[in-house]
Amino acid sequence: MTNTKQTTASVEGIVPVMLTPFDDAGAIDYAGLERLIEWYIAHGSDALFAVAQSSEMQFLTLAERGALGRFVVEKVAGRMPVVVSGHISDDPDAQAEELSVAASTGAQGVVLVTNRLDPDREGTHAFAANLERLLARLPSDMPLGLYECPAPYRRLLSDDELKMCIDTGRFIMLKDVSCDLATVKRRVALAQGSPLKILNANAAIAWDAMKAGSAGFNGVFTNFHPDLYNWLRNDAARDPALAEELATFLVLAAVSESLGYPALAKMYHQRIGTFDSIRCRVIDYDVRERFWALDAVLDKIVAGTEHFRQRIAALNEGEVRGL
Repeated sequence: MTNTKQTTASVEGIVPVMLTPFDDAGAIDYAGLERLIEWYIAHGSDALFAVAQSSEMQFLTLAERGALGRFVVEKVAGRMPVVVSGHISDDPDAQAEELSVAASTGAQGVVLVTNRLDPDREGTHAFAANLERLLARLPSDMPLGLYECPAPYRRLLSDDELKMCIDTGRFIMLKDVSCDLATVKRRVALAQGSPLKILNANAAIAWDAMKAGSAGFNGVFTNFHPDLYNWLRNDAARDPALAEELATFLVLAAVSESLGYPALAKMYHQRIGTFDSIRCRVIDYDVRERFWALDAVLDKIVAGTEHFRQRIAALNEGEVRGL
């Protein structure tokens, strides 16, 4: 499965997996979504990943997935790349339809979910056959991505499968969910010289992965402080001691993902005025009742985020004065 045509699109840096705000009745809150887009742009994001698991894509209709992707592309208006997924079905024809809808949004890339390429866990043969079938039905000039989405199961790519995708010349990114630094390093080496960028999604290895050649960070805590990950990626050498402290804070903050995410992230955005509601479709319980002292945990995440923002601002100010 080869293709000599090489795409020139590029998605790298800090790439938030976007939330979907809902109103209290459960409909998509497009006003809140527009505020969220502007917040991402103002806080150090380099690209956006819409209609992902953090967007609750498994709980959106096909029409909602298409409308959501089109809205994001329209409001971003070319200020940064947008990639879109929504690849959730088992049936091959349904997959082709939903990926065609994603392609019709005008996004700079369409992201294929690896477990949908092998929904019955049959292995590389099934993966390759499904990949070839889908590639034949998608626009040949549409840049593509890969996403090792954990739901309904985490389907990591083998080295041979990743090489197979690279050899098509059509893939520009992998959202790596291996959560393993050695695997990230190996994949970076495999992708060397190709258009495909490896974007680590695990906060525990985020800085180490960046130092090892990962092209950026694509984890869920880009919904709290993408600017801090941006500073770590681009400016850590300016103050290595601060970078070490920040990297530790980012790891510890991200552990709270298990406490009702994405509702936890929506609580944060409700605090800062982005969202009116913390309503989720993926969560059918009261997160505050299930996770005791959740607001106190969020208080510490917010305080730590602002602490490091102030230290970075002071560093910037000090360097300006020193000129």
